[in-house]
Amino acid sequence: MPSRIELSSPDITEADIAAVTAVLRTPHLSLGPELTAFEADLARYHAMPDAVAVSSGTAGLHLALLTLGVGEGDEVIVPSFTFVAVANAVLQVRATPVFAEIDPVTLNLDPASVERAVTPRTRVLLVVHTFGVMADIDALQQIARRHHLVLIEDACEAIGSEFGDPPNMRKAGACGDLAVFGFYPNKQLTTGEGGAVLARDPAHAARLRSLRNQGRQPETGWLDHAEVGYNYRLSDMACALGRSQLHRIGEMLALRTAAAERYDALLQGIPGLELPPLTLPRRVISWFVYVVRLPEKVDRDRVQAALTRHGIATGRYFAPIHLQPAWLKHPSARAAALPLTESIARRTLALPFFNRITAAQQSQVAAALHNALRQDQ
Repeated sequence: MPSRIELSSPDITEADIAAVTAVLRTPHLSLGPELTAFEADLARYHAMPDAVAVSSGTAGLHLALLTLGVGEGDEVIVPSFTFVAVANAVLQVRATPVFAEIDPVTLNLDPASVERAVTPRTRVLLVVHTFGVMADIDALQQIARRHHLVLIEDACEAIGSEFGDPPNMRKAGACGDLAVFGFYPNKQLTTGEGGAVLARDPAHAARLRSLRNQGRQPETGWLDHAEVGYNYRLSDMACALGRSQLHRIGEMLALRTAAAERYDALLQGIPGLELPPLTLPRRVISWFVYVVRLPEKVDRDRVQAALTRHGIATGRYFAPIHLQPAWLKHPSARAAALPLTESIARRTLALPFFNRITAAQQSQVAAALHNALRQDQ
């Protein structure tokens, strides 16, 4: 059997290793100069006033909601076709997630569905830029303004993606009141575990920094706490890795774009297989994953099993949140009427995709997928 092809693989260079090792030779392993520098680099890259590094994208979502005062009695509009942390964070602040439908092309929140989901209790529109494709941020910002809603961007999958018309393109993370990033090893940029929240309001940035560090204020002592907070800090080793990776973000995104283009050429012509679009109007895609939609009536489990036998890892991106076992009995899940989300999610399959995937590996994946589909139909 050929060597296994993983679903994702981090791109760690000798420069990355050297950056982390350099921190280990200092006394500053946490809350040190690498944290400050990483936050400054992130803010500069996104043309935003401030960035606050945290322990994960999930932690960032939690702190973003807390910072904005979202809580019991508030509703937060979210997609169901996304990672479960989006809805979990809403519950963690005792608010109510309201699931809205997605657009069939971009797989992001559908503005018309969002409009219908707004009620007098709606406080937040939590926009996920799915698979590195920015949502229709212009339409969603208009809805937020019209109904006096806060807009949070979940850009955990979308660093480097853009929306708009040249020369006024805007990066993911530069459009909301707050924006959250995740740097897990499968992301375009990784810190191992980690994330960040971008803020344009200095008061928001200050509260984020307090909450991530047990509710401490910068002017108080280590054992003095102004409010109840959390240990959501990100170590200086992780920040050094993030800085090193951010310095070559353009190269990494280019590698992923090239890999997506190779898949597109290899998979064209397979009957009934829907490929993700290589380009979309008013958007620059930051390729997070490569997700195909299998033909109707194909048994996805059998296709996955066939690829597994060939040593090829795949993923079901995404199982809808409202259908997850942990959510089935929740009133928000029971109230969800999302036929498009459910129909698309049944057919999605993520193929191996990472910076350094080779053309030979992609050819192997394409051949195995083609054979599996031929046998299943």
